[in-house]
Amino acid sequence: MITINTKEFIENVTNSGALLGLDMGKARIGIALCDSNRIIASPIEAYIRRNMSKDLGYLGKLSSDNEVVGIVIGLPLELDGSENENCESVRHFANKLNKKIGLPILLKDERMSTVAATRALSETGMTRKKRQSLDDKVAASIILQSVIETVKFS
Repeated sequence: MITINTKEFIENVTNSGALLGLDMGKARIGIALCDSNRIIASPIEAYIRRNMSKDLGYLGKLSSDNEVVGIVIGLPLELDGSENENCESVRHFANKLNKKIGLPILLKDERMSTVAATRALSETGMTRKKRQSLDDKVAASIILQSVIETVKFS
C-alpha cells in the first residue's frame, strides 16, 4: 500500500514499531528511524545510491533489522504543490520498494524539509562541506518527525 494520506497510512501500520524515513536524492538517500514508541526520529545515514537492486536490498535489510512497520518517503513537490519529474522518480522507487518489502508507504510532502535541515545545520557553525554530508539524513529525520508529530499514534 502506498498513499499520500497520513490517516490511511496510520490505519495500515501496527500500533507500535519503528518507522523508516527516507529523503530521496539522485546520488544519496537520507535515512532516519524512529523508536518503536514513535516519539522521536533520529538521522541514521546518507546512503550512497548504487543501483535499484542494491538500494532496495539495503533498505529491505535495514527495515528487517530494525523491525520497521512502515516507511515515510519525502515527496518533492513544487512550492505551489504540483508534482514534477522528481516526484515521478520517487513514486517509481516507492512502488519498487513496496513490491520488495511489502510495508505500507506514506509519500509525505517534503517541500521545506531540506531548507529546514540546511538552516538548522548552518546555525551550528559547521562548514558548508560538512553540512552537505548531513543534510540528507537530517532532512529524512525532519520528514519522519513531521508525521510523528501530526498524528496521534495509539
